[in-house]
Amino acid sequence: MNIFLASIPIIVLIVLMGVFKMSSDKSSLITLLVTVGLAVGCFDFSWSASGVTFLYGATKALFPILFVILMAIYSYNVLVATGRINVLKEQFASVSTDRSVQVLLITWGFGGLLEGMAGFGTAVAIPAAILISLGYKPLFSALVSLIANSVPTAFGAVGVPVIVLGQQTELPLVTLSSMVVMQLSLLMFLVPMVITFLTDSRREVVGKNLVLSLVVGAVSLAVQYFSAVYIGAELPAILGSIASIIVILIIGKIIERGQTCKPQPTKYTFGQILDAWAVYILILLLVLFTSPIFPGIRAALGDAWASTFDYPIGGVTKHITIQWLTQAGLLLFIGSLVGGLLQGGRLGHLMKVLGRSCCQLWQTVVTVICLIAFSSIMEYAGMTFTLAEALAVATGAAYPLFAPLIGALGTFLTGSDTSANIMFGKLQATVGSQIGVDPNWIAAANTAGATGGKIISPQSISIATSACNTQGTEGVILKNAVPYALAYVIIAGIVVWFYS
Repeated sequence: MNIFLASIPIIVLIVLMGVFKMSSDKSSLITLLVTVGLAVGCFDFSWSASGVTFLYGATKALFPILFVILMAIYSYNVLVATGRINVLKEQFASVSTDRSVQVLLITWGFGGLLEGMAGFGTAVAIPAAILISLGYKPLFSALVSLIANSVPTAFGAVGVPVIVLGQQTELPLVTLSSMVVMQLSLLMFLVPMVITFLTDSRREVVGKNLVLSLVVGAVSLAVQYFSAVYIGAELPAILGSIASIIVILIIGKIIERGQTCKPQPTKYTFGQILDAWAVYILILLLVLFTSPIFPGIRAALGDAWASTFDYPIGGVTKHITIQWLTQAGLLLFIGSLVGGLLQGGRLGHLMKVLGRSCCQLWQTVVTVICLIAFSSIMEYAGMTFTLAEALAVATGAAYPLFAPLIGALGTFLTGSDTSANIMFGKLQATVGSQIGVDPNWIAAANTAGATGGKIISPQSISIATSACNTQGTEGVILKNAVPYALAYVIIAGIVVWFYS
């Protein structure tokens, strides 16, 4: 009965969004109320603890998630306001007239780079907005951006998910990092393949799409594995995406030679192109210089301005510390504002753009706060652990096959690979030891599965609809994305089980 009761909030959320096509803000609010009722009535969680946990979840939602989402949208809106988005559009279009090359470059290459640098929704919001500006349909733009934002999230935000997994499990970081890459190796080929075939599935381009996907997948795998083993968990997504971008650009030029319809060469000088990319170049530099790659700078900035919030939940005080000067959202804001000024924007106008960006995201704010709050209540009321433990007991020796599913459940609930590792990383490693499987392998499987759950995370879907300005279509996107997420998690499960 406890298992059934604990699963009700997830069922309610899926039914409201997927069956009744209810908007994400209303669905998440109803789910939050249902979760509170179940936690208080069936899991001995007090009203006061529910209230404090809601505030705890709302704080986590605001910083960094909503802060980053807002500033990611703002960075794009600044480019629109200064007119530089047209230069970027022509840059992407000038690579190749081949749609598969364009979409793969924007979602897998550029999107993966954004995920590696900042994470927390930037890799969905910005690529989706750019695709729409190039003339692609909103639903397609949202779907391919969500699918592409899967594999890179394992090492997103400069490796935070895997670093947190190592801290939670006390397992060696290099071993965990390399095993995560190994478990995602097949998907590094399949995800680009899905993106290219969704973009263009004509029979005459099947061979070209296959070659493009295989080459990009091979380069991504080689660079990420090398980075994970010899450099650390901070850079696999960043270096893998940069290598992918280079390869896609080369393949785009090769494909262009055999086409009668060639892309128009860019009419802009190097200085104009550099000016158009100023926002993203500044963001990249700020994120890198405040990342764990430069521990001295990061520590100094982190100690210079920090705020700590305490939340007593169930006899234990939870702490949230916000180091403002290393916050991805603040870095995005500084990069966007300074970049906009360099591009000729006026300060007053850029502030008005920020205000419009805030108004654009009010549904997203409600959605994300309610989702993080309900997942926090589920976690601290014991509902989430009940579900995970039930799955572990029910599967027995076949547990490795289902280990990624637990990670996917964590990301579906929280929208974060990092949070999924915090919730289930230790549990996965413990179960691995109990069933005689390398705990490093099973703990890594939590991250591998979490990357698949990211595709259908309501928060990610809400970010996608905000970027595409199609709020209210979350249920449609969820319905279209579910088959890909299920296939993703099943493939990850087979890989984990086969090599366990």
